[in-house]
Amino acid sequence: MTDGRFRRITVAIDGSPHGAVALDTAIDLAKHYASQLVVLAVAPVVPVYVPSTDPYVPASLPEGEFPRYREIVESAVHQAEASGVSGVTGLCEEGVVVDELLAHLEQHPTDLLVLGSRGRSAARRILLGSVSTAMVTHAPCPVLVVRSTPTPAPDRA
Repeated sequence: MTDGRFRRITVAIDGSPHGAVALDTAIDLAKHYASQLVVLAVAPVVPVYVPSTDPYVPASLPEGEFPRYREIVESAVHQAEASGVSGVTGLCEEGVVVDELLAHLEQHPTDLLVLGSRGRSAARRILLGSVSTAMVTHAPCPVLVVRSTPTPAPDRA
């Protein structure tokens, strides 16, 4: 079916099981709608703390997570291509996850953003925030938040 509804789909992944479910969903949608698929990961910045008593910044800084996230993107691109999606692009950024995702969506408009839900409790979302909540609230496009398959409720007879 190629009605042009979702010509360009972006999926945000992070190497977690929730990201894998989002990737599988995005691949299915891209095949169904004959869409271009952008696989995007944002490696969080590793903060460097220098005590105020130190007169210098250390010469060696930690490498960070960027190489690992780049491998995650490359693997996801291969998975999408092997599943029959044509027009797959992989992109890895580094920074604050929400800020980088929003910046990407502003610079590269998409018809749908797909991402996974971590399933945090309400209390943890209030304290820590949520990437999916921020995207639903602030993204300039429709957002599909994919949850992992829930455990079926027991039968009540």
